[in-house]
Amino acid sequence: MKIDSKLLDSEIQAVLHRMDKEKDLNMFKRYQAIYLRLKGRKLQEIADIIGLSRKTVINYIAAYKEDGLDGLIPGKPTGQPKFLTDEQEDMLKNAIINMVPADVGFNATYNWTAKIVRDYIKNNFNVEYSISGATTLLHRLGFSFTRPTYTLKKADPEKQEKFKNDFNDIKKN
Repeated sequence: MKIDSKLLDSEIQAVLHRMDKEKDLNMFKRYQAIYLRLKGRKLQEIADIIGLSRKTVINYIAAYKEDGLDGLIPGKPTGQPKFLTDEQEDMLKNAIINMVPADVGFNATYNWTAKIVRDYIKNNFNVEYSISGATTLLHRLGFSFTRPTYTLKKADPEKQEKFKNDFNDIKKN
């Protein structure tokens, strides 16, 4: 079987063009693997030159044969599907913003914690989350997870100011 040299030259030029414009190292390696293969290099030789496994080079070549240079562009990773629907996430977000845990049946608690959010999700949506999963969900919903700070209601502002001044004097010495 004879390979059309004009077709081969145009494919090599297309790969070189992409390599010249590519800024991502991983994509550059993909194009480089195809370039070296079009130039007649053996699979193991390509793998050694680029620093990839032979199987990876084979996968790149298969993707190129299937869809051309665009076949080398990786697809967006899908990741694990969400456990809650968009509507459930909106309900959760609304509850956190507009209510305190005591309003939804938790023992006189005024601060949402990851454990309470986890329990709220279990009680209302019958979906189980770990505490770390609940913090990840909170972050994705736009909440920052911090510990609350407390102030004393009966504290004397004059004594507090005197303490701050005394403390600053101590730190300086």
